[in-house]
Amino acid sequence: AKEYELRQYETAKWVSTVIRGETQKEAMRQGFWKLFHYIQGKNEKEMKIDMTVPVTCLVKSGCTDFKISFFLPFEHQDSPPQPTDSNVFIEERKAAALFVRSFGGFASPEKYAEEADALARTLRNRGQPFHEDFFYTAGYDSPFKLFNRHNEVWYFKK
Repeated sequence: AKEYELRQYETAKWVSTVIRGETQKEAMRQGFWKLFHYIQGKNEKEMKIDMTVPVTCLVKSGCTDFKISFFLPFEHQDSPPQPTDSNVFIEERKAAALFVRSFGGFASPEKYAEEADALARTLRNRGQPFHEDFFYTAGYDSPFKLFNRHNEVWYFKK
């Protein structure tokens, strides 16, 4: 469909943190820095890890907890170094089918919510079953990239 795509993701490990009771924008800022410190060596092996994309944020309706995550590079999937910050953890996300809507520009929490609403409407209109109580935002660009930016919202297929 031109409004979205259906992707199959394999099981993979991500490094994550949960920020509670902040706005989504502030949670993204705090979460990003916690995870950035992890890849810069704040882990049990004091190992630097390459930055990967996307950076995701789990958004649950009616909830002010946000889970921010970095994808772990393929060479670290088997045995990622353990975080030394007790608020950072390694998680394994199981293989899943995701409905994905892509959009450009600088993405604010409001823009992500708008795009998620548009994707949800389209999926409902097409009779596609999906988990409606949460979605992920996915950002692919550095804040310094000004043009041709790529952002996504993801809903999990039921």
